[in-house]
Amino acid sequence: MTAAATLGRNAEIAVADFLFARGFSILERNVRLGSLELDVVARKGPLLAVIEVRARRPGALVGAFASVTSTKRARLHRALRRLWRERLSALPGIKRVRIDVAAVTFAGGETRIEYAPGALGS
Repeated sequence: MTAAATLGRNAEIAVADFLFARGFSILERNVRLGSLELDVVARKGPLLAVIEVRARRPGALVGAFASVTSTKRARLHRALRRLWRERLSALPGIKRVRIDVAAVTFAGGETRIEYAPGALGS
């Protein structure tokens, strides 16, 4: 596994733990839908959240939130629609769906998570 892949995997684990500690159930991680991918899919009561995880090393030229381009946003929306259609629409009690972004930084043995609920709409 490359250093970048390891960084991403560790960031996804950190975000899943972060969400679980806040009462979310983690439904899926690294969801593949053909060429599309969703990092984390979680639920808290009637809310279904798809979380895009962005990991950065300290001093990165582009911030984690800024790295979510319009192309990436379009792919996330397309993936969410497909996931809903193929797997999740049968879940009872879902009343809201949103796309969140989590920015994860690892520095000095610390993990820092900035979390933006609904950052990309639904």
